[in-house]
Amino acid sequence: MKPERVKELFVGPVATVPTPFDDDFEVDHGRMAELTKWWVANGLVKGKAVIKVAAAMGEGPMLSDDELHTLLRTTVQAADDKAAIVLGLGYKDTKRTIEDAKRAQDLGAIALQVVPPIFNLPTQDDLLRFFSDLSDAIEIGIMVYVTKSMYTPIYMDTYRKMADFENIVAIKWGAVVGEYEDIFEMSDRFNIVDNAKGPVACHRLGGKGYITTTADIHPPHELRVWELCEAGQYDEAHKLHQSVEEPLGKLFGKLSERTGGQGVGKKGLMAAMGRPVGASRPPSGAMNKEEMAELRETLKGFGWPVP
Repeated sequence: MKPERVKELFVGPVATVPTPFDDDFEVDHGRMAELTKWWVANGLVKGKAVIKVAAAMGEGPMLSDDELHTLLRTTVQAADDKAAIVLGLGYKDTKRTIEDAKRAQDLGAIALQVVPPIFNLPTQDDLLRFFSDLSDAIEIGIMVYVTKSMYTPIYMDTYRKMADFENIVAIKWGAVVGEYEDIFEMSDRFNIVDNAKGPVACHRLGGKGYITTTADIHPPHELRVWELCEAGQYDEAHKLHQSVEEPLGKLFGKLSERTGGQGVGKKGLMAAMGRPVGASRPPSGAMNKEEMAELRETLKGFGWPVP
């Protein structure tokens, strides 16, 4: 797929979807297919949103290589060419990342979210070689992603040099280095996808999308937030976005003191909305009865259809 076409599709709320597990913590492909069809039917479709499979919130790092790709295949097939499907890849060396990327390309992903091989302790030149080699090896898009917790910063000069790499189409931006505004000097070359200050700040500066907590939980909410941004109704968009993000942030902050794992809160949300996807793989725990009761009351307060 041509990079410009990928950029047209890599827009709006980016739903980091959960990986369903059965009672034995095996991937539940039937459930994933059901959910994918539901996400598509509820508006997470090409040109309006992105479905991101097996990223950290989707417990991708806990999946085997075979699980990673069969999960992607299930999602792509269930979406029936109606959704933009992106796969999360990370931490592997150049050779193995390219192998995974080619499999994802063959299975129908339009792009990849790629975390650098942090355990190689890469220099900036190493990072450039890594992303250059990956870009040259595939014909789908790449979104570059680092966070402060990975201790592998990419500096602005390095991002500027990536402008020559054809298949890098997006940067997931959390201002690991520099100021939040810095990256938007390259918004004509890359789709900037917010991972820090939210959809309004990103859109105002020329960004094309944002990572969400709830697009796959209750799609109308995040789709409306982005619709308001596109209409330039920023105050209303910010108010709507924060009305959900702030209460959930406080609740999940308390949860993280008891058990780790980015998928725990996500799976609690799914269960509270009547679409359970199983528990996270150990050692992560699950939300307890008291936490679930508080979560349900919080979601009801948003006016969402909690069963």
